[in-house]
Amino acid sequence: MGGMPGSIYDVAVIGGGVVGCAVLRELARYDLKLLLLEKEADLAEGISKGNSGVIHAGFNVPARSLKARTNVAGLGLIYPLASTLGVPHRKTGKLVVALADEDRPRLEELKAQGDKSGVPGLEIVDAAAIRRLEPLARGRWALYSPHSGIISPYELTIALAECAWQNGAEVLLEAPVEAVGTDDGMFLLTTPKGTFTARRVVNCAGLFSDEVARLAGIDDYRIFPYRGEYLISDKDCGLRLGMPVYPVPTKDDPGLGIHATPTLEGHIILGPSAEPVADKRDQASTREVAARLKAEAGRLMPELAGLSFIHSYTGIRPKLVDPAGRDRFADFVVEESRTRPGWISLVGIESPGLTAAPALAEMVVAMIGTDMGLTMKAEFRPDLPVRRRFAAADDDDRRARVAGDADWGEMVCRCEHVTRAEVVSALRNPFGAQTMDAVKRRTRCGMGRCQGGFCTPRIVEILQDEGVPVDRITKRGGGSRLFYGRLKD
Repeated sequence: MGGMPGSIYDVAVIGGGVVGCAVLRELARYDLKLLLLEKEADLAEGISKGNSGVIHAGFNVPARSLKARTNVAGLGLIYPLASTLGVPHRKTGKLVVALADEDRPRLEELKAQGDKSGVPGLEIVDAAAIRRLEPLARGRWALYSPHSGIISPYELTIALAECAWQNGAEVLLEAPVEAVGTDDGMFLLTTPKGTFTARRVVNCAGLFSDEVARLAGIDDYRIFPYRGEYLISDKDCGLRLGMPVYPVPTKDDPGLGIHATPTLEGHIILGPSAEPVADKRDQASTREVAARLKAEAGRLMPELAGLSFIHSYTGIRPKLVDPAGRDRFADFVVEESRTRPGWISLVGIESPGLTAAPALAEMVVAMIGTDMGLTMKAEFRPDLPVRRRFAAADDDDRRARVAGDADWGEMVCRCEHVTRAEVVSALRNPFGAQTMDAVKRRTRCGMGRCQGGFCTPRIVEILQDEGVPVDRITKRGGGSRLFYGRLKD
C-alpha cells in the first residue's frame, strides 16, 4: 500500500474521493513519487458515495463558469475513461420535465445556457416525445439531453485509485491530516500513521477541504453542508426507468430538484432533498423527507407513487453558498495559495463534480506542471485487468470458474449473486480496506432486497478466515464495530 514516513513525495493528494483519485491517476502518468492520504477506512466514503451517479451534460450551471467548463470537458472524458477502467456506466439521456406551459420559458433558459457552454444535442420536446423517450414520465414539455448518463460513482473512484496504484502511486487509508507544517519549502503532513513530506499538496478533502486548508494557514474558504436524502427501490419492483427524469429547477433551489434516476442494476433512486445542516457528519434519513421524495416523484411519474423501497441513504454536499445569504450560486474553487506556494485547494466541488472530475484532474496537473517540469513515464498503463462479475457471466464461464476454484461455487449474497471468490478478492484489494462497506462497494453484497440479512454473517466468517479478528470487524472503520464481545467461548 505504501505511505512511508520520512520519504519525500513530489505530490501528496489529500482526500480519496472521485476528484482526489482522478488527480492521483492523472499525476501517475508522470515520473513523480505520489501519495494519497484518506482519513476513512476506504475510498469513496464521503461525497463520492452519496449521490445520484448521474453523468451531467453541463446545462444546469452558468455558462463560462468553471463548473460549466469542467462539466462539458468532463462529459467528453468520462465515458472513454470509464470504458478504459472497466467501470459500469451507460449513456441513457435525460429529461428535465415541465408539467405546465408556463414552465417552458425556464426550459428555454436552460437550453440557451447549455448551448452557450457547448453542450451537444439539447432539444426541447413535447408530451408525445416524452412518452416515447421515457414511458414512465409525464409532462407538457421537456428538455432532452441525449448525452447524459449514469455511472457507479464509488466504482469509478476505486478504479481510478487502483489504476494510479498500479502505476506506482501510494495510497494510505485511515490517515487523516491533523497538522500541516513547512520545512525548507516542503510541506509536512502529520497523520496518526506518521508525518509525510511533500513538495506539492493537492487538497481534495471534499466536505473538509476548508478545514484542511486552515491547517496550512489558509483561511480563505468556508463550506456549508447541505444534506440530501434518497430512497432506493427493489430492482424487482416491476418498473423499469430508462433515464434520469428531473423537474424544472427553480432559480433559487440549492439543488436540481427531487428527481428519479435508474441505477445500472435496475433500481430506481428518488432524491435528493437539499437542506442546510449544522454538522458535516449529519447523514440522518427522516420520515418527513421520505414522504416528500415520494410525493414529488409521483408528480413527474405517477406510477412511482405506490413504489416500495428497500433502503434510504444520505449524501452531504459541500456548498460555498451561505444558506442565510442572498447568493444561490458559487463556482468551483481550484487555486494555488498565494501565501503557501505549492498548495492547491479544490473547494466546493459538488454537482457536477463527478462528471467534471477528469477535467479537474487535468487542470490540476497543468497547474503543477507549470513549475515542476513534468516528464511523462515511458510506460503508463491506463486500464485495469478485466473483471467480470459472476452474476453477469454466461453459463459456460460460470462452469469454468467453479471448476478452477470451488470458491466461485459458494454463493455469499443471494440477492446480487455474489460468490465467495469475489468477496475474498475484494478483501485482498491493494489498499487493505477490510470493512463491510468496502466489501459492499466492490461486490454489491448487501445492496439487494434483504439488505445484508443473508450475506452479513457469511462475510464475517470470510473476514475471520482472512485474519481479521471478530472484535475488529467494522461497518465502515473507526468506532462502527459490529461486535463488542462474546457471550461464550
